[in-house]
Amino acid sequence: MAGRVSVAAVLLAAGSSRRFGAANKLLADIAGVPLVRCVANVVAASNATEMIVVTGHDRSAVAAALAGLSVTIVHNSRHLDGMGTSIAAGISALATHCDGALVVQGDMPELTAALIDRLIARFAGSGTDRIVHPVDAGGHQGNPVLWPRRLFAGLARLDGDTGGKGLIVQEAGVVETVLVPDSRAFADIDTPADLARHIDRR
Repeated sequence: MAGRVSVAAVLLAAGSSRRFGAANKLLADIAGVPLVRCVANVVAASNATEMIVVTGHDRSAVAAALAGLSVTIVHNSRHLDGMGTSIAAGISALATHCDGALVVQGDMPELTAALIDRLIARFAGSGTDRIVHPVDAGGHQGNPVLWPRRLFAGLARLDGDTGGKGLIVQEAGVVETVLVPDSRAFADIDTPADLARHIDRR
């Protein structure tokens, strides 16, 4: 089913990691692999048909961490203005033929290709016109979020640090969810303590 649709991934890797301290969390070492490459490897192993990586802070180092992967790198010169600008930059760079776009945060080390493929399968099964995102056992939204092409124009206009939550609220009647009982799948790395907890769980 997933093979009949084209879903691109937009990997957000532009943030300044302010809560992480002086280092860039996306370059943090996880079993010898930079965090952003760990996430990119997961996306590459999924049914996503292409990957756009949006860089900003430490653009050269982030690009170097992804060397050898089949990705298109797009630099967001306005990354300091917030995540919305990075989503807009990534969406604007997508191929015209894709049916949907999966927006993936570059700091989610417990994301799996299996979860991405479940989201894509639900998207395909619902006719490729609905937003699809995971939820935990309590019904709380997690990431990544898969967006249909009909909402690309709205995503490309995002600004500041609001992300796409406003659009999800507006489209509440046409949202599909995928249950993920273990909310650790949604965990992201914001601080050195978050990284330490992740490494301890491995």
